[in-house]
Amino acid sequence: MKVYTNITELPRIKNAIVTQGTFDGVHIAHQAILKQLKEIARNKGGETVLITFDPHPRTILFPEDHGLQLLNTPDEKIALLEKEGIDHLVILPFTKEFSRLSSLDFIKNILIDGIGTKYLVIGYNHRFGKNREGSFEHLKDFAPEYGFEIMEISAQDLDEVAVSSTKIRTALLHGDVSLASRFLGKPYSLAGKVIEGKQLGRTIGYPTANIQIQHDLKLVPQDGVYAVWVWIQNNKYGGMLNIGQNPTVEGKERSIEVNIFDFSESIYNQIISVQFVDKLRDEVKFNSLEELKSCLYMDKLQTLQILSL
Repeated sequence: MKVYTNITELPRIKNAIVTQGTFDGVHIAHQAILKQLKEIARNKGGETVLITFDPHPRTILFPEDHGLQLLNTPDEKIALLEKEGIDHLVILPFTKEFSRLSSLDFIKNILIDGIGTKYLVIGYNHRFGKNREGSFEHLKDFAPEYGFEIMEISAQDLDEVAVSSTKIRTALLHGDVSLASRFLGKPYSLAGKVIEGKQLGRTIGYPTANIQIQHDLKLVPQDGVYAVWVWIQNNKYGGMLNIGQNPTVEGKERSIEVNIFDFSESIYNQIISVQFVDKLRDEVKFNSLEELKSCLYMDKLQTLQILSL
């Protein structure tokens, strides 16, 4: 997959099969659109082009909304789209000026002059252009004039999977990582740098790697204890992860810590990733470290069972 951050970098594509959107999560509804895109490209001998935006449009249109959390960082989204087999990814800088672009100017300047779109695939509820004025009907009106065809993914096709990025965010914020994984078609994951913590875990036999998320808008699931897979330099390990403030030891700041099974190497400053499998329990304040240790023992047994280790 070739990635472009400026539309002028994009070479003229003989037969461009195009879709567009934020594609946060690249979930199973997104995958349905991409499947159609690739099928059309195969049938028409074309190349697939996906247009997306950075930063997320809501951060520009609603800067006062500080609650936005994203399922993917920009790098994660690129990696997921590459796995989907897209030929060309165009990441357009989303600015206030860009947001004022009319739907007609978007069609002419981006879809036609910029990309040379021959076939456009969109979801039934897709809107674009200034004040979201553009729609499927709007595109259909101008398609003959500009020489491209358009295909709308029907409400029935997308509603059958009943998925949206908002539903996935809601599931994660309630700790339902297994539901989120079903909607995503893959485990929800996050990655970050291992930083030095208070090293209290090792004093009770459960050393943890403290993960520092590198992207401010990356969504972190609800506080609690989770069964996870941990990826370190392409090696996969089982583990149990805690999100929260460690109330038993009077913790003050929210942290993400993972106890990695059968692993004892130093990995400070390395980037590791975790995939959420299931939530074990809420975070609890115990009366003593011995009570905490006893509960962690049961957590590990449950995690081993969940991961079939």
